[in-house]
Amino acid sequence: MKKLFFATALAIGSLTAVNAQDGAIAQASSDQTTLEQTVAVQQAAATQGFTEVKASELPQAIQDAVAKKFEGATVSKAYKNAKDQYKLVLATADKKEKTVYANSDGQWLKTK
Repeated sequence: MKKLFFATALAIGSLTAVNAQDGAIAQASSDQTTLEQTVAVQQAAATQGFTEVKASELPQAIQDAVAKKFEGATVSKAYKNAKDQYKLVLATADKKEKTVYANSDGQWLKTK
């Protein structure tokens, strides 16, 4: 009788532990999904008003300005808004990322 009672208690305890693990996994999955959604919203807010364009389509004045001010840097992403302003994500010569803003004439509006 003691063995039967012990076996039943052990089985119930095992199920509780498995359910707790499933809950923890579900919570971790939910947290990951929430984190991914937050990142997506932040990226959308960062580029709000700007649409992505090819770096090769940038005006020559902007390409020249980047080459002059950020020697060795390349444009990894480029965005344009309705005011003909450009948001550029640069890969600098020292392997860092830098975001800068310029108008279509190659004049700097903001460098971070």
